[in-house]
Amino acid sequence: MNEDKFRKDETDGSEDVYSKVVRAGKRTYFFDVKSTRGGDLFLTITESRKRVGADGVARFEKNKIYLYKEDFDKYADGLNDVVEYIKRNKPDYFTQNDQTETLSIDEEFDRL
Repeated sequence: MNEDKFRKDETDGSEDVYSKVVRAGKRTYFFDVKSTRGGDLFLTITESRKRVGADGVARFEKNKIYLYKEDFDKYADGLNDVVEYIKRNKPDYFTQNDQTETLSIDEEFDRL
């Protein structure tokens, strides 16, 4: 399933023009490119984590970053720098694990 999408949402005065969803274990990241009424683009990065409370009710904890055009280069440079540092010092973090993971039905449900 292709999770890149184009959509329009004018409820907050901005228009969503492109989205990318990245599922990573128990976290899901949403990269949303939005357009202001003036035509400027900005990026929101949302991390969503599923949490089950003591009452057994599942809730999603969300953290959001807004990244504006004047900061794109600095943010990208900083992110690239730290990722390269990690690649040099912990290259095993970036190797693909070819083993198939077997999950219980509860673990499968938690992934949803």
